[in-house]
Amino acid sequence: MDKLKVGAGGLFDLTGKVAVITGSSRGIGRAIAERMAEQGAKVVISSRKAGPCEEVANLINESRPGHAIAVPANISSKEDLQRLVDETRKAFGKIDILVCNAASNPFYGSQLDISDDAFGKILNNNIVANNWLIGMVAPEMRERKDGSIIIVSSIGGLRGSTVIGAYCISKAADMQLARNLAHELGPDNIRVNCIAPGLVKTDFAKALWDTPEGEKRASSGTPLRRLGEPDDLAGAAIYLASRAGAWTTGQTIVVDGGTTS
Repeated sequence: MDKLKVGAGGLFDLTGKVAVITGSSRGIGRAIAERMAEQGAKVVISSRKAGPCEEVANLINESRPGHAIAVPANISSKEDLQRLVDETRKAFGKIDILVCNAASNPFYGSQLDISDDAFGKILNNNIVANNWLIGMVAPEMRERKDGSIIIVSSIGGLRGSTVIGAYCISKAADMQLARNLAHELGPDNIRVNCIAPGLVKTDFAKALWDTPEGEKRASSGTPLRRLGEPDDLAGAAIYLASRAGAWTTGQTIVVDGGTTS
């Protein structure tokens, strides 16, 4: 039974690992960062605004001193992302785990009505920026012959939508990005996977659930009869980042309360 224990050398232990998590000042990214720190990882909290990043890092450091730093970065800026990577290496010496969680969805409505600017922003922030960041961390992972890259996609990438179509397109592309990179990086023992959440109660998705009627409607088609909480996604990320997920790559793990079942 000892081999199955959490932490302390068990399958899910992340002691000695360094994880960069984008969009981690709140929501799913924050939950992943906090839970990875619990498993022993050093974590880098990153989103656009410095204040919220520092707040989360400070909270983690209160219980696990030295386990978190804040490095604000805008995913639309390649220079910002390179600085995120550079500051992480300066502080912790390496990057073992990358979680591409940050994303944009500035448009809600018909796919036929979306502006070129909005469509381009969604594709650039949700796909191109992930490819940039992965390209920045992959070389050192290749040298060490070890690494885990996780892209937070969405079940929107598996289904059609009349209101968030461009976002769904970007999330489907993330799944294919993970499959492609799993083949490219697999020979160097780097795993690349996606997590596809269902509707989670985050600020990012507020438009879809932020009324009692909206939440009831959204959860009624879910076998578990509730929407997701950010912490519901953290376990899948820890699995993919740890020894437990050592033979899992190129996959999309759906965590949606059974919505797509």
